[in-house]
Amino acid sequence: MSIGQSLLPEFDLEMASTRRLLERVPSDKGQWKPHPKSFPLGHLAQLVSIMPGWLTRTVRDTEIDLAKSAGYSFEKTETLLSQFDQLVREARAALAAARDEDLDVTWSLKHGEQVLFSAPRGTVVRSHINHLIHHRGQLTVYLRLLDVPIPGMYGPTADERWQG
Repeated sequence: MSIGQSLLPEFDLEMASTRRLLERVPSDKGQWKPHPKSFPLGHLAQLVSIMPGWLTRTVRDTEIDLAKSAGYSFEKTETLLSQFDQLVREARAALAAARDEDLDVTWSLKHGEQVLFSAPRGTVVRSHINHLIHHRGQLTVYLRLLDVPIPGMYGPTADERWQG
């Protein structure tokens, strides 16, 4: 089994949990933020919804150039979910097809000509999954502050107890 294939069970679990959380984002609260220095809810949800695409691009390309990023907008939750589902399918296929030697190739995060960091693709894939989980955690805090019920991800929450 390849390294990419060995990541699939964890990937599937994390993407399912992420989708359950994204489903709860209220579209009408997109501009809300918990603090003036915080990202708006709609931008955070959009970031979480597009992050699986980073995995695909990391496995298939050797860089991402942030200077070419489209930036953020406010989208309806249904739009974010549709985008998320498509990007998850693509990322899963890219991971499943990745050969171990593909994951040893150096990948770079750039901003124009400036290289912000470089690392082997395999390291970056793990980092992207962890980064998505971090932002998903932020999203749980935002939703809690808006009194939106939080779904279980690794077990029960105050809103959703164990089913049994």
